[in-house]
Amino acid sequence: MKLSQFSFELPKHLLAEYPSEHRDEARLMVVNREKQTIEHKLFKDLIDYFEPEDVMVLNNTKVFPARLFGNKEKTGARIEVFLLRELNPETRLWDVLVDPARKIRIGNKLYFGEDESLVAEVIDNTTSRGRTLRFLYDGSYEEFREKLNELGETPLPKYIKREVETDDADRYQTIYAKQEGAVAAPTAGLHFSKHLLKRLEIKGVHLPEVTLHVGLGTFTPVEVEDLSKHKMDSEEAEIEPDAVKTINNAIKERRRICAVGTTVMRALESSVSSDYKLNEFKGWTNKFIFPPYDFSIANCMITNFHTPKSTLLMMVSAFAGHDLMKKAYEEAIKAEYKFYSYGDAMLII
Repeated sequence: MKLSQFSFELPKHLLAEYPSEHRDEARLMVVNREKQTIEHKLFKDLIDYFEPEDVMVLNNTKVFPARLFGNKEKTGARIEVFLLRELNPETRLWDVLVDPARKIRIGNKLYFGEDESLVAEVIDNTTSRGRTLRFLYDGSYEEFREKLNELGETPLPKYIKREVETDDADRYQTIYAKQEGAVAAPTAGLHFSKHLLKRLEIKGVHLPEVTLHVGLGTFTPVEVEDLSKHKMDSEEAEIEPDAVKTINNAIKERRRICAVGTTVMRALESSVSSDYKLNEFKGWTNKFIFPPYDFSIANCMITNFHTPKSTLLMMVSAFAGHDLMKKAYEEAIKAEYKFYSYGDAMLII
C-alpha cells in the first residue's frame, strides 16, 4: 500500500485538547471485523465484550517529564529541549531534540532553572533538530534525575496548543504506569479507571503487562510513498516470563487476546516464535506494521483515533482491514469522535 491511501481530511476541532472528564467515559467505537459492523458505546462498556480467561495486555511504561526549557549562554535565548533517551547514566549523556535548532551548535552551553543549577553542554549534532547533550550537575545520579523531573514538564503532543496544566501530569499517564522511560503516553491505556480494571479482574479477565517505552519515532511523519522504504526509530521493550506464560496459555485455549494500544501490538509482534507463540524479549524494536500483515498473537485491539498518514493508522488498518477502517473513520468524523492522544477510543474485535 501507498502513503496516499492513508490520507483523509480531519477537521481541526476534532483534535482533543483535553481528555474526557472521567477516564472510562470516553466514547468507544466497537468495530467487528467478522460482521463488518460498527457500534457506538462508552469505554466502560468494553467489559461486555470479554469473558473469563480472556486476556487484555497492558503497556506499563511511565511517561517522564521530558520537556525542558533553558537559556543559551551569552545570548540568553530561550531554548526548548526534549529529552529522547539516556545514552549513558555515568556521563549523563542524552539524545535530545532542540528548538529552535539553528541556534544550537557543538560547544554551546544551556542553563536550566531560575538558579541555573543545571547546565548542559552540546557535544554532537545527530539530525537537523537532534543533539547529544552532556549534563553537568554536582549531585548524585539520583539527585540529578530528581532535578530533571523537577525542571521538566509533561510532554504533551505539539498539536495541543494550550499551556500544560497541573492535571496533565496525572491524566497523561495510565493508572498502571510503572516503568519510567516513555516520552509519550500509550494513549489507548489512558481510558482505564481503577474501577474498570477491578471489574475486569473480578470477571476473570487476565491483565498481563509488557513494557514498550514510547519514543517520538512512533509519531515521525512518513515521507515516502512506498511504505516499505520507511524506517521506524527503535523503541525499548521488555516482555517478561509471567506475561509470556499467560498469553501463550490464552493462545492455546483460543481465548480473546486484546492488545491495549499500538505499542502493545508492536511489542508482541516483535517477539514471535516460529510456531506463532510469544517469546520473552528484552531489547529494542523498530517493527513497522502496515498492510498487508498477518498478526500472530493478538486477535483484538483497543486504540485511539489516529491522524492522517500516521504509522499508527497504518497498523490499525493492517489489523482491521483498510476498507473497514476507512468506513469507521468516516463514521467517526461524522459522529464527531475526538481524535489523537486525549481523544476517544476504538475496540476492534
